Order: sequence, then C-alpha cells, then structure tokens
Amino acid sequence: MKWVLSGGALVLAGSYPTFIERTTVLVNHYKIPLPRLPAAFHGFRLAQLTDIHLGQLVSAAFVEGLVQRTNRLGADAILCTGDFVHARNTIEEIDQIWPLLAKLHANYGVYSVLGNHDHWADTDRSLYWLERTGQDLRHQSKVIYKGKNRIILGGAGDFLEDQLKIDEVFARSDERDCRILLSHNPDSVDSDFDTPLDLVISGHTHGGQVVVPLFGPVTVPVDNKNYTSGLIATPKTQLFISRGIGWSILPVRFNCYPEIAVLELLNPKLLA
Repeated sequence: MKWVLSGGALVLAGSYPTFIERTTVLVNHYKIPLPRLPAAFHGFRLAQLTDIHLGQLVSAAFVEGLVQRTNRLGADAILCTGDFVHARNTIEEIDQIWPLLAKLHANYGVYSVLGNHDHWADTDRSLYWLERTGQDLRHQSKVIYKGKNRIILGGAGDFLEDQLKIDEVFARSDERDCRILLSHNPDSVDSDFDTPLDLVISGHTHGGQVVVPLFGPVTVPVDNKNYTSGLIATPKTQLFISRGIGWSILPVRFNCYPEIAVLELLNPKLLA
C-alpha cells in the first residue's frame, strides 16, 4: 500500500505542471498608475491576451473558452500581444485561431500585434488576418477618445522578426499625450527610440513557466533577465509583462499560472 501511495503521489506531482497548472487560467487584476493619464480615463480597464500558442496541447475549444471569458470581463478595450500560434512553417493554426480571435469585442475596441511565433508560422498569412479582423495595430497608432480627452495606443513590430518602428508609430501624437505601446517582446523597451512612453504592454516570457520559490524563474527567453512578469519600472518607461496562456519549449508550468491580465489605468492625482 505504501508503494502504491508513493507511486500515486509521484505521478500526481509529475503530472501537475503539465495537466493541472498549465491549463488553469487565472484572471489577474493589476492597478497601473500613469501620471499623464487624463482624468476621464481614470479606472479605464484593458484586458490582455498573449502567448496563446494554439497547437499541441492548446486546442481551438480551449481558445474559444478564453475568448468568451475575456469578453465577459467587460473591459473597456482588449489588447492581444502576439504568439497566437505554436507551429512553424504552416498556416493551418493561423487560419484556425483568427476566426476565434475575431469574436473578441469591447466598447473601445480590440487591438493586436504579432509575436515571433506568428512570423515563424507564416508572416503574410498572419498579417492578412490581423488586417481582416480590424484589430491591426502593428506599425500604427490609434486614438481612443472619452469626450475631449484621449489616450494613444501604438503597436510595435516584433523585436526578433520585424522592425519595431516605435518612433514612427507615435509620430503624429502630441508630447502631452498619454502613450501606451503594445510590443510582444519586452526587450523592445531597451531598444533605440526617443518617444516618451507611459506604458509598454508585453508578453513573450510566459513568466518563465517554471518559477522556483526563493530562486525565481529557471529561464526567461529575453536579453534583460529582469523582464519576467508583472509591472516593472525601467529607465525609459513602465513595463507590464503578462505571463500569458500557452507554453514554449516544454508544456509545463510550475508556480506560474497562465493568466488573462486586466490592467486598470489610474491617475495618481485622483487617488489622494
């Protein structure tokens, strides 16, 4: 009996990172103070989906559930920051996931950029769907108005497989504008650009997937190893990194649940 129980415990411990935590998606709420945020946008909520990696072990049915959950959150806008598919050199997963992503809706719009996996699968097909869904923010900016107040959302190209063009994205914005950039890879923050940014929203890291207590992530696929997850102050701007949904390299997560991130934008002056 002891051997049976011990064996069962080992099986459970071994299967937990793959079959339990990896598929348990949390909705996590974050408060993001932005000093230049217009008062009309105080409390504005952004829902972020990133690194879904449709494909092996991440089914279309699973993604459809994510889309429904995200819509039910009632966020003001939805942001998707890339790596929607997993496999390379095929359009099959691209054509499978984008009709599902097209079902996302929010009062102030849905905005998306691509990640490295989307380019590795097929750049042209990914760009086709990005435009077809009306979610395309790559290499452009969109203005969101509330009355006479506004914020500017911009989208960078992927850090590894595209050109960022951050300064070009915000070329028509005003220096007084609150500017928020979507960029799949957080290393973009350390690239060469001059435009002042209030917030950069990224994914790519998966939070490290395996986070050892008192040690931290075993590995993080970025140049700047400080860029793991959550809200980070950098010399240029604030950076938020979501742990995302899917997996890369190995289909496991430990102490690093997948997440749909909900970012509540706050003007610090209105918190007093």
